[in-house]
Amino acid sequence: MDRECSGVGGICNLWDRLESRSHMRLESRSHMRAALADTVDSGYAAAESGSTMAEQNSNLWAPWRLEYIQSLAPGEADDGCFICRYWEEPENDRQNHVVWRGNRVFVIMNRFPYTNGHLLIAPSRHVGEMQAIGEDDLMEMTRVTRDSVRLLEETLHPQGFNIGTNLGRCAGAGVPGHLHTHVVPRWSGDTNYMAVIGDVRVVPQSLDGLHDQLTANAVKLGLTV
Repeated sequence: MDRECSGVGGICNLWDRLESRSHMRLESRSHMRAALADTVDSGYAAAESGSTMAEQNSNLWAPWRLEYIQSLAPGEADDGCFICRYWEEPENDRQNHVVWRGNRVFVIMNRFPYTNGHLLIAPSRHVGEMQAIGEDDLMEMTRVTRDSVRLLEETLHPQGFNIGTNLGRCAGAGVPGHLHTHVVPRWSGDTNYMAVIGDVRVVPQSLDGLHDQLTANAVKLGLTV
């Protein structure tokens, strides 16, 4: 571009710098468009060839699970099952945080909860596989799981729930020898930077305090035998 520079050398230098930066931006945008086009083309090529593209996964770590597993006495994860011990010690229900008992199934508070109010529903029989549980036990577990949701709604007013069973140690079962179902109340924002980055969970209530509330509401709702 032609321009008069006599007597205004400073302005010409400024113009040169601006013009250079403009070219750099254009080149940068051009490279970005080319890279994006290459990525899209690679995706189409992979799809047409039937090959799969690698996915980038994000991991959410739950280090507090190790604390729970290590808290079990040697052999307690299988042979000396704490769930069996709790069932056989009704006189220690408050100490063991047993919420209520059915005929074949009972409800325990998780000592290391993912969220406030995390419950475990377990049969009295020491079985670790779905096919080993009897029909009566299975029906009562289903009913007690439903009632646990009702109890937590009455007590804590959660916005949602995670309900599930981990079968086998590789699937995350802390006590693989004794089948149990997790009922985890959820709130928007309960998984945040404190847990993901700081390895810290904020549980706003003591186990004993919540246990007193849950047991009182279980009686109020007519859930106890």
